[in-house]
Amino acid sequence: MLTWLRLLSDWIWQDRLWFPAGLGWANLKDRDGQVFAKGRDLWVIFPIAVCFLIIRQIFERTVAVQLASLLRVREKPRVRAAPNTTLESYFCNASKFPSQSSVEELTKQSACSVRQVQRWFRRRRNQERPSQIKKFREACWRFTFYVLAFIAGLGALIDKPWFYDMEEMWNGFPTLPLLPSQYWYYMIELGFYISLLFSVATDVKRKDFKEQIVHHVATILLISFSWLVNYIRAGTLIMLVHDASDYLLESAKMFNYAGWRKTCNYIFILFAAVFILTRLVILPFWIIHTTWVYPLTLYPPFFGFYFFNGLLFVLQCLHIFWAGLILRMAIKFLPGNDIVEDERSDREETESDEEDDDHEKREKTKNGFVQNGNGHTVLNNNHHHSKME
Repeated sequence: MLTWLRLLSDWIWQDRLWFPAGLGWANLKDRDGQVFAKGRDLWVIFPIAVCFLIIRQIFERTVAVQLASLLRVREKPRVRAAPNTTLESYFCNASKFPSQSSVEELTKQSACSVRQVQRWFRRRRNQERPSQIKKFREACWRFTFYVLAFIAGLGALIDKPWFYDMEEMWNGFPTLPLLPSQYWYYMIELGFYISLLFSVATDVKRKDFKEQIVHHVATILLISFSWLVNYIRAGTLIMLVHDASDYLLESAKMFNYAGWRKTCNYIFILFAAVFILTRLVILPFWIIHTTWVYPLTLYPPFFGFYFFNGLLFVLQCLHIFWAGLILRMAIKFLPGNDIVEDERSDREETESDEEDDDHEKREKTKNGFVQNGNGHTVLNNNHHHSKME
């Protein structure tokens, strides 16, 4: 077994897979006072991730709570579902969203009316939704990290030639010496994304939960791989581009939870502009162009070249997906729509929702469908806007 593992390791770490012809790991050995990135350095990201988890708990329970109080973040009053063993058993073991036939069956078992069963499930689902304070604390933590990471990354790159001329990221590749600022920028970013994976089970879940997981995994693989094969200059630019807009979104959420809707909307407009500029313009047309097109003028293509750019392509597809959500949210800024609705959010259900649904069902049952004088179906114009989650 050990022999097979050794053979597999030797095959994976072949020079010809990850480097242009004639170059390899031997070129990355420390010499003449120059230090290069090493695979074993990545082990430090795990204790850093644990530190982030500990710091986050302290931060959310102290700084974030105090800030929430200062901004007057308030919880919406929620009506709790009355204790009911039959409905609770179905809710926990079968489905949180019972079908119409199941509702009718539950009315017989629980001695409740259809309306009462429907209301009970609405209230029970609302009980499990995260509170405003919890969502504010999470947004506050992410805002703090992203804004500090962006400032630190900008400080580390502002005086580097590849920040202005991206072709410089390949000048001397792969023998690019490691700078202390690059080391800590990489380790802290990786440690943070690892901590997000560790905490994903307890964080607020959104409709794009799967896409978020894919994004985190692809980001960790991309950053780790760029470290291993010394694509560090490209990696730092990619991380900076990602940090440039994230803190704006988190700050917009914080102000939204606090009820500062106009401030939230203005920040969201700024976020949308920065997101589109950095993720849909700078990243694909400058950075990815320099990692996909320019290297081919210097070296013949190799597996590592395709692997690195493949991960970038995955991220770019996710950016396009999120850009679509952002544009849909931007529509809410049209006259009469003064609240931003996060398309990823799972909004809280209200009693008015139930009344609207019941009224619509009664009308459909009575008339088959609701019509206007011209015989066209009337669309439901009851738009239930939820806050940015």
